[in-house]
Amino acid sequence: MNRPAPVEISYDCLRFLITHNPTDAQMGKFIEDLKAFGVNTLVRVCTATYDKTPVEQEGIQVLDWPFDDGSAPPDQVVEDWLNLLQAKFKEQPGCCVAVHCVAGLGRAPVLVALALIECGMEYEDAVHLIRQKRRGALNAKQLHYLEEYKSKLCLRLKDANALPENVANSHKCFACKRW
Repeated sequence: MNRPAPVEISYDCLRFLITHNPTDAQMGKFIEDLKAFGVNTLVRVCTATYDKTPVEQEGIQVLDWPFDDGSAPPDQVVEDWLNLLQAKFKEQPGCCVAVHCVAGLGRAPVLVALALIECGMEYEDAVHLIRQKRRGALNAKQLHYLEEYKSKLCLRLKDANALPENVANSHKCFACKRW
């Protein structure tokens, strides 16, 4: 099966790698790609089809949060994803979190879009950014979910009082505190 190459999606200091589900035969290249992008956490949102031990032996944490192909993520997956990102980007600003489903076109991109929305990006802009790099990403059901999603802005800097007056209303990334 011909699958798209991994792509990095960056916004402020948030970095994600969207990739496909590797086979055991592709594991060496897969790990090489993860390391090249500086990934230290990998989230699988599809059923596990490979042994994660070789990935973990390279110091990369693997989390399994599968949900149905073509669907929007369940509330618990969204909560776990956002909690992970808050912790990872606060502890290690600029780190890269990888996420994959089978082809890297639906479930993985929808989680990245949620992160972008939580950082203050409009859903249309998040979809556009992802689709620029991952053609064919996100189906109609996932797009509708993103359109209806109510952001908590949990990936934005919360203390606007700590900012200079001239940037108090601009976008602020909570992780890197750049504006």
